[in-house]
Amino acid sequence: MKKSLLSLTLALLTATTASLASAQAKTTITVGVFPDLDSVLKAALPGFNKKFPNIEVKINSLAYADHHNALTTALATGSGANDVEAIDFGYVAKFAEGGGLVDLAKAPYNAAQYRSQFVNYTFPQAMTDDGRMVAMPTDIGPGSMFYRTDFLKKAGVTPADLNRSWDSYISAGKKIVAANPGTFLIPDAGEVAQIILRTGLNTGEGLYFDKSNKVLVSPTSPRFVQAFTVAKAIRDAKLDAHAGAAFSSDWTTAFQKGNLASEVSGAWLVGHMQNWLAKDFAGKWASQQLPGRSFTSYGGSFYGIPTQSKNKDAAWELIQYLTTDPAQQILAFKTTGAFPALKAAQNAPLFNEGVAYLANQKARLVWRTAANNIKPIDVNRLDPVADQIVADALSAVLDGSKTIPQALTDAQGLIARRAR
Repeated sequence: MKKSLLSLTLALLTATTASLASAQAKTTITVGVFPDLDSVLKAALPGFNKKFPNIEVKINSLAYADHHNALTTALATGSGANDVEAIDFGYVAKFAEGGGLVDLAKAPYNAAQYRSQFVNYTFPQAMTDDGRMVAMPTDIGPGSMFYRTDFLKKAGVTPADLNRSWDSYISAGKKIVAANPGTFLIPDAGEVAQIILRTGLNTGEGLYFDKSNKVLVSPTSPRFVQAFTVAKAIRDAKLDAHAGAAFSSDWTTAFQKGNLASEVSGAWLVGHMQNWLAKDFAGKWASQQLPGRSFTSYGGSFYGIPTQSKNKDAAWELIQYLTTDPAQQILAFKTTGAFPALKAAQNAPLFNEGVAYLANQKARLVWRTAANNIKPIDVNRLDPVADQIVADALSAVLDGSKTIPQALTDAQGLIARRAR
């Protein structure tokens, strides 16, 4: 009897010790994200926890600008960063050049092994000239044109009329607006300029700088002149709603009124339209390629590990799960419309299914074609600065306060001074 009690006691002690050891071995990591990427992460955790029960994940979500501002401060001061940080495409070059993020190309991460598995333009976005890789891509935004089928039908305009060329887009737009009083072709003319600026780049060129850091903005640059000219033509023809940037209050109102004939954006826009932006107009929208067979990306998200993290191994396990697991990439796509950067996820049966909001159009095939035709664009740490200067120059052209040559000359000078 005593032996039985002793054996039972030892067994209980062993089990308790093992349980305590297991609990002690659990690692907690923090992840800094922004909406709607936080929804993707929340949806991913059950699957991740099942695979990695000893890694606990805590999500710290801030508004888009607040998140990136906080990360900028944390990397600059060397404290306050999360173990994993989400980074939007618009900031990745800045953080790459500034330091503070782990080089994922080196051991033990060896992220370069995954490069062939991703859409070809994603890896270069997170790499520096000296070969460092500061973040892994998770989603992309292949550009697409969305259009109201009912407005086109009433105007006797075909979808091909809209995207044959930019001239055709404007001509068709005039017919659509005339046949549908109170409508606009597009929320803002500036959106078209952004597409043109991102297409037709030569190898080794970024949006605003070449590899030698020479400023490409110029009154003699065909790319910049065309972008400004087409946008100005749309504004002068009164085809745009002057709604400004995406997700501004005016832009949102224009969508919710239901008087927009088209929009150019990333494939992710459908998720917003069906959930809140234009949910009353389901079945009236369709998708096709951008005019003139333009292929461009509307953003994308990445995950990086700050050098200050104390849990780099666990952080890397989470990043690999979020970015290289096809099932997880598909789940993210279903959750928020975050188009997978991982090519294997783009071959899922889901891509051959109709999109209910788009009248069951197989639009994912359109977006996949766009994704695989987008060319890499070199990034520069001063891109955000140049982007704002060019945006201000375009605004001056659209409101008539400057001519195109004058605006581009002034922008060229301002960027050159900032680049010194």
